Amino acid sequence: MENNNPTYAGFWLRFAALLIDGILTSILNAIIMSPLLGQTMSLAMRTETDGLTEYDIISWMTTFVFSNLSMIVLSWLYFALMESSNFKGSLGKRLVGLQVTTMDGQRIGFGRATGRYFGKILSAFILMIGYIMAGFTEKKQALHDILAGTLVVKR
Repeated sequence: MENNNPTYAGFWLRFAALLIDGILTSILNAIIMSPLLGQTMSLAMRTETDGLTEYDIISWMTTFVFSNLSMIVLSWLYFALMESSNFKGSLGKRLVGLQVTTMDGQRIGFGRATGRYFGKILSAFILMIGYIMAGFTEKKQALHDILAGTLVVKR
């Protein structure tokens, strides 16, 4: 359903939603990664008494890389799937009454949601200025919203 007079979501509401989503995705990632993190802790405890072997170093590096990649993939799928669904937003956005739409108020597709997610990396990379832009642009768009052609509006 198209909204001809949307109320754009400001910086602080968006920040609250992102904080909620960050907590949720961190908990989910911790659950998924707990077996590997247990292995890493075991390795660290053994290192104090036995020293490191090449296998230990490779095992630790693999765990480190996998955990970081897993967090990226998990976050990408969480945001892209939720924002392109009928919910039009992540759980955090839903809890604070926000949704992500196209410029004309329609539901965004998975491809656009994916572009928006990876655009957030650029928004963060430039000293978070891309996020801060949401407090100053006419339609309260962050850099990743401008790049993806999306709006974050109040439901």
